[in-house]
Amino acid sequence: MKTPSSLDELIEALRWPAWSGPKSAQRMAYHLLQRDQPGARRLGAALNSALERIRHCEKCNSFAEEPVCGLCRSPRRDAALLCVVETPGDLLMMSRRSAIRACISC
Repeated sequence: MKTPSSLDELIEALRWPAWSGPKSAQRMAYHLLQRDQPGARRLGAALNSALERIRHCEKCNSFAEEPVCGLCRSPRRDAALLCVVETPGDLLMMSRRSAIRACISC
């Protein structure tokens, strides 16, 4: 039996290399469509919203909804300190785990 093209498209989108392999993507797609349509709608809406609203901070390249992120705007930020990280996710982890207040994401 041939799967509908929209289902194939969903499975392929969920297969994104950072997420899962083909079988996991297929399981997620079937679960969302069969058992959690409200969750699927929330996922789609959240992704659309993030794509429309989130951008890179002009100072540190992290994610923000404004031109400059909250970390860079913070009066507690020590501009004399610099921490270079690879991704915005690494920046978030570092800022939560330590007192680093000035990080730049490559």
